[in-house]
Amino acid sequence: MVSLPVYDRNGAKVGDYEVDPAEFAASINKQLLHDVVVMYQANLRQGSARNKNRTDVAGTTKKMYRQKGTGNARAGSRRSNIRVGGGRAFAKRPRDFSYRLPRKAVQLATRMAVASKVADQRVTLIDRLSFTAPKTKEMAAVLKALKIGQQSLLVATENYDVNAVKSIRNLAGVSVLPVSDLNALAVLRPRRILMSVAAMDSLRRGAAQREAS
Repeated sequence: MVSLPVYDRNGAKVGDYEVDPAEFAASINKQLLHDVVVMYQANLRQGSARNKNRTDVAGTTKKMYRQKGTGNARAGSRRSNIRVGGGRAFAKRPRDFSYRLPRKAVQLATRMAVASKVADQRVTLIDRLSFTAPKTKEMAAVLKALKIGQQSLLVATENYDVNAVKSIRNLAGVSVLPVSDLNALAVLRPRRILMSVAAMDSLRRGAAQREAS
């Protein structure tokens, strides 16, 4: 059982929150986390790299000199990869790097990532996190009061809140996602996670439903 302090928007402690990392995952499988993170990173690749091979470069296809009688080795096209200005021998071509792992394995990896953050006490809880209008300056003041504005951060909201998203998205090193959209890469990449008590409750309910199904 881990006891996480709960703060208000001014950085004052207003209570404690008891949570067991085992609610999200009974154990942490580092190999599964690695595999899922690599999958997400591979799916982010554009795959648009392209080189010119010997058919793509400009140049004549005529032999550079006759095949016999010169004392030199036989030479073919000026477009050969061993010539200056020739094409690449194994040219890169656009390709799709994306692939998918089993859905249940991906979901389990997300819960493991959350469990590891909770166990390491890298989750900061706030009593509420809502905005009446988009205010980046107000969100920056909240992070400064909580003393977590100088490191990479993920803000996990209970639901999609357009005012919260617009208040957070322009802050450097800070990302925002609703708890329903969390994944292993999004959870593990930042140093800390900031979420409201309501968001943590929603996350725990979702984990309990996953375990029951």
